[in-house]
Amino acid sequence: MADQQTTKETTSNDEIDLGQLFRMIGNGFNRLFRWFLRIFLYFKKNFLVLLSLVIVGALIAFGLNQFVSEKLQTEVIVKPNFESKAYLYDAVDEIQANIKGKDTIFFSRIGISLPNLKGYEVAIDQTLKDIDSDNDNLEYLELLEKFQDGGLVTAVTRTEILNKSSLEHKITFTYKDAANGRKFSQKVMEYINSNSYFKELTQISQENALERIRQNEALLVQMDELISRYSDRMASTESQLNDQRIILDNEKQLDIAELFNLKNSLIRDIERKKMELLERKDAISIIYFGEPHIVQKSFFGEKIILIPLILLAIFFFIDILKYLNKKAAEVQN
Repeated sequence: MADQQTTKETTSNDEIDLGQLFRMIGNGFNRLFRWFLRIFLYFKKNFLVLLSLVIVGALIAFGLNQFVSEKLQTEVIVKPNFESKAYLYDAVDEIQANIKGKDTIFFSRIGISLPNLKGYEVAIDQTLKDIDSDNDNLEYLELLEKFQDGGLVTAVTRTEILNKSSLEHKITFTYKDAANGRKFSQKVMEYINSNSYFKELTQISQENALERIRQNEALLVQMDELISRYSDRMASTESQLNDQRIILDNEKQLDIAELFNLKNSLIRDIERKKMELLERKDAISIIYFGEPHIVQKSFFGEKIILIPLILLAIFFFIDILKYLNKKAAEVQN
């Protein structure tokens, strides 16, 4: 009998605990509902005021946006040569510093006559990002492995290294004066490329490339003569052929296959040097010089949203202060 009574008491306690738990959950939902209801009533009570603040803020922002004068931009895509990336960024920073300092003497010295530098800006940014993922590195190594037996691994490696170290960059010129803005951009680019050290490097590089092309072309003429003599020997019954090798009069053995490989290598080297002459005319190669364009101003821009939010924040702040002041007065009483 005692065990049955104990079991009944335990069951009754469990039911009481569950009932209390459900009542607590119900009370929690009721409090949450009342909290949402208070918020709804608050916004309902102040709906017209809040709507008026949003409309007034949007009108103020729109009006300010109309008074702001339009800005123009010219974008220039460049590629630094001869490890001139650091110099390029320093030069752009120097020009921007002179704009902020309103150093008209500096700009007059480089051929830019501007009585007022207000509204002019120069900025630079990198247009390409380094690829550094494991999958890309694996594909790169597999690509090099394919060229190991072809004699092209050095050229491929050199090209990839240059592509990695000589990324393209974008210089953005911002200004308000449409008449002088493009001229300003051109003069600045001329100034950047006027560095005497890099001009000497450019000149030496151009001379070396031309000399390399001349020497390669002279070697190609000699090879063509050797190949022509080889062809004549092959057509003659007196030619001596042994394992694809020929013996010219009192000369060492000549591997004709290697000769053709060397000729192709010289042709490729001439092609690369001609491309180098084209790409490295200046320390900073200009890939694209854009036309001036208006910086677009969106109606739903930052000011259109920011000013109404500020007005709403001020209203809520004042309302919270009134509520706290009212509660403080009740506590004192």
